[in-house]
Amino acid sequence: MGTLLQEFPSGDRPLRPRTLRGFESMKYYWDSTHGKYAVRVHPGEYYVSAGDEVITTVLGSCVSACIRDPAAGIGGMNHFMLPEGTASGSGESGLLSAPARYGSYAMEHMINTILANGGRRQQLEIKLFGGAKVLRAMSDVGNRNINFVYDYLSTENLSVVSEDLGGLHPRKVLYFPATGRVLVRKLPLSGEKNISRRELEYQRSLLQKPVSGEIDLF
Repeated sequence: MGTLLQEFPSGDRPLRPRTLRGFESMKYYWDSTHGKYAVRVHPGEYYVSAGDEVITTVLGSCVSACIRDPAAGIGGMNHFMLPEGTASGSGESGLLSAPARYGSYAMEHMINTILANGGRRQQLEIKLFGGAKVLRAMSDVGNRNINFVYDYLSTENLSVVSEDLGGLHPRKVLYFPATGRVLVRKLPLSGEKNISRRELEYQRSLLQKPVSGEIDLF
């Protein structure tokens, strides 16, 4: 689906892989350590690639699912958090709850994008990261995010091949969708305040904007 990186004369960078439709606004940078173009995914975002590039994010309480179809050579990463609470007075719970719809939206949009670009559902390889307990002033949002993604994948009959979830430390994750390789680095707790501040701001934003309409997997 994407074009391969093409080498220029010695000393020049290769061409950037073709951007899939819908991701034209994403910002790229050159990762000199790995010799590839990279895209950073922020809370509430996802990115899918059919080229040889790096997708990276920093996770506290949020969870990222890295999903790809190895045969089709396409994969992506999302970054999501469930907002606090449920719909007022609804009594909703589980995958039908208002908060869970945010996680479902994040998962389904990314999976559907992979399928729409040649991936096959039965071949999906799924890896999970994040869900640390870093928001001390709130309930264990990280654990709620973990439980949600487990329930979601079980309901959709999708299995996980590897994971690094929970704990106290934030994580930096680098995902290579062309190969499925993942690099995870636990970050020192000294930087936890900045990550917690960003996640609290994201939580507040979720309360102010309703999730879009329901979607289903192909």
